[in-house]
Amino acid sequence: AALKMQLNAKLFGQHLAKDVVLKAVMGFSSNPSPKKPLALSLHGWAGTGKNFLSQILAEHVHPAGLRSKFVHLFLATLHFPHDNQVEAYKEQLQNWIRGNVSACPHSVFIFDEMDKMHPGLIDAIKPFLDYYEQVDGVSYRKAIFIFLSNAGGDLINKAALDFWTSGKRREEIQLKDLEPMLSVGVFNNKNSGLWHSSLIDRNLIDYFVPFLPLEHKHVKMCIRAEMIARGYTVDEEIVQAVADEMTFFPKEEKIYSDKGCKTVQAKLDIHEDI
Repeated sequence: AALKMQLNAKLFGQHLAKDVVLKAVMGFSSNPSPKKPLALSLHGWAGTGKNFLSQILAEHVHPAGLRSKFVHLFLATLHFPHDNQVEAYKEQLQNWIRGNVSACPHSVFIFDEMDKMHPGLIDAIKPFLDYYEQVDGVSYRKAIFIFLSNAGGDLINKAALDFWTSGKRREEIQLKDLEPMLSVGVFNNKNSGLWHSSLIDRNLIDYFVPFLPLEHKHVKMCIRAEMIARGYTVDEEIVQAVADEMTFFPKEEKIYSDKGCKTVQAKLDIHEDI
């Protein structure tokens, strides 16, 4: 209930992601003996809420969230920067996960910038995601793995635009409309971090979660939420002014924000004096 309330209050325009993640986490949490860890792969353009949702999810498992010693965030460009050291990274990654799950079976691992990760590197964690009761005496079945990627964003945006063009409501888009093409698209995308990955091949990722591009109304929701978080009274003129500074696509229709809500904080800073 707390997770649902937080997602409803803070994550805008993502009915699919909310629904899928909520059901997945509730099912996983209530299962006393899961057969494998929960693995979620979140896809969509920047600023659509992937990081945000993974933080909320981490806080649901460990109240300190990203500050918890049981929540681990990996950034491809920071932790795995050099292509020629992939074998060393694989070993480090396995040791790190093994050590942390030994200390806390409910560890959460978040891999950001998957689209910048060296192909093949993530396959090093395949044994931990598979249907094994234990690997070298350690059970990984209660851990959660979350992968964040911009890969597949173009496919999601095109599908959303097709729905809009055909006069259908955004809320009518269902997981079955996007998930199959998303998993295939990511598997065949050399820049996805999951290119030809055994994690997809062996069906070890439980859900490919699409994040839809955000419309004007969603961007305004983000602006209002940010103003409230800063302790301001919501002024609709400022909300409109900040929204007007954002850029939208396609060129003609201008329906979707090309940076989602990513630049809302910076844009609002400019209006601080008002």
